[in-house]
Amino acid sequence: MALKATIYKALLNVSDMDRHVYGEHNLTIARHPSETDERMMIRVLALAMFLPADDLHGRLEFSKGLSDVDEPELWQIDLSGEIVHWIDLGQPDERRIMKAHGRAGRVTVISFASSTPVWWGNLQGKLTRAPRVTVLQIPHEQSQALAKLAERSMQLQISIQDGVAYVSAGERSVEIAPIVLKAGEDS
Repeated sequence: MALKATIYKALLNVSDMDRHVYGEHNLTIARHPSETDERMMIRVLALAMFLPADDLHGRLEFSKGLSDVDEPELWQIDLSGEIVHWIDLGQPDERRIMKAHGRAGRVTVISFASSTPVWWGNLQGKLTRAPRVTVLQIPHEQSQALAKLAERSMQLQISIQDGVAYVSAGERSVEIAPIVLKAGEDS
């Protein structure tokens, strides 16, 4: 018998001063049995960091992610069905990134493992022909601290200013300062 996803609920309050995006979002998060708290919380952070300013070009949503290898963790699909933004987590290979680059107007990869420097060292020269790809690294210590905020029912405040995300849940807070390994043309 297959294991079922664990359901998490989050009330997410986002204040992105860099892009002037503000809002409150009720999230239902299905955590795949093989997914860690760290990866799930990075998904939530990615949603907050890349929320579109309006729904005119589609909404940013969680996809099937780990359950479907042809989908990213998050994507923004416009009203015509075109993929506006493809967001992958972890350390995808060059083929996956290039396939996403061919399918989406914009691709973002967020790596958070301690092995990111090795992965990036092997990959960076291969992405020169992918101008719409952005690659970010969340320092491993920060992603692990973020994972400690995970609860089955969460109220998260995420404030973003000068490229740094401040995530708080009650009295606990974490500062996330993504490192840009590769900036896409439209970043």
